[in-house]
Amino acid sequence: MPLGVSLVTLKVIRESMGNKSAKIFETTQNYLQTIVAPQAAKIAKNPETLKQVLKGMGERYLLALKIPEHLDGAGFTEQDYARFQVLIARYSGTLAFLQTQHQSAASMIASSNNQQLQQKYLPYMSGAKKLVGVGFSQLRRLGNPIMKAQPVETGYLLEGEIPWITGWNFFDSFIVGATLSDGREVYGMLPLENQQQSTGGTINLSPPMNLIGMASTNTVSAYIKEWLLEDKQVIAIKAAGSIHKKSQKNVLHHGFFAVGCAQGALDILKTSYETKQLSFIKESWQILQTELDDCYQQMLDAITDDNYPAKLKLRGWAINLVGRCAHAAVIASSGAANYEDHPAGRVYREALLFSVSGQTTDVMEESLNYLNRSNNYLQEVREII
Repeated sequence: MPLGVSLVTLKVIRESMGNKSAKIFETTQNYLQTIVAPQAAKIAKNPETLKQVLKGMGERYLLALKIPEHLDGAGFTEQDYARFQVLIARYSGTLAFLQTQHQSAASMIASSNNQQLQQKYLPYMSGAKKLVGVGFSQLRRLGNPIMKAQPVETGYLLEGEIPWITGWNFFDSFIVGATLSDGREVYGMLPLENQQQSTGGTINLSPPMNLIGMASTNTVSAYIKEWLLEDKQVIAIKAAGSIHKKSQKNVLHHGFFAVGCAQGALDILKTSYETKQLSFIKESWQILQTELDDCYQQMLDAITDDNYPAKLKLRGWAINLVGRCAHAAVIASSGAANYEDHPAGRVYREALLFSVSGQTTDVMEESLNYLNRSNNYLQEVREII
């Protein structure tokens, strides 16, 4: 069942999407419900299981959705892709988090002026014949850059650290982001493996991180020393601060994963009510579902707006909601939520990740502001005591 038990139906989604997009959405939903959802716990822990369901997405050509059709993609609009993000995060946050790395890489390659790279990668990305990750979150960090690029005759010499790259042993390559001395940003293709160039450059990867959630995504750090990024591997050279402008423009992007995760939590809450038949669980589910539907619709409506402060507040709302919905699922599941494979525990861990993924300083501040606000319940407690 699509997001919004009371608000959004598949019929409404079909009416708001083109025929091709609606068909892809229906294919995705069927795949997630029949193949992914029954093994969501195993997907979160086992890289091989995750690899198989990612392959299944490729077999259904679901991995280059935002790429224009003339470049071998599905041509999804921003709203279409947001609905897709919500849908996949509802059934497996782990799969959602892994595949979005590849979708982002495909979008960057599609917008590049490097036609040679486009021809090499784009025809094969939707079907998972070539899988690519990303490693440029370090460009959002303030202060002295930790990943630097120096121009040389045949390209750029890279040196530094990449703290987060998701998808080792899933993706063959990744897009690195490095900073030039004048602040401009260099993006290019690197192999996602330990490697040494004949010129002496090296890529050294850490072991996969022991994360509390989504550990099966094999997130690693990379240490780059004197690596020659040849001109033919360069995707783009962007102005200083471009990543910060892009983060503002796309501030809602990661929020849709939070919305999908929240819906997954409310699915668990609803199941708890159906099992226990406690009226207060039903009431909690209905209140949170109504609020989530409202948040989701407002986020969809705001995607193409330029009102950054409003979009930032919606992102903070989504983060706040996913935390409350996931906690509600745990509470309503009682002690069983402590079992390692219980869906409430899995969704709770996914909620933690979606609270900080794609985080900027503004998003951190807005998220904390939501937590710091007083509410009616607190006032009632004060009156009682």
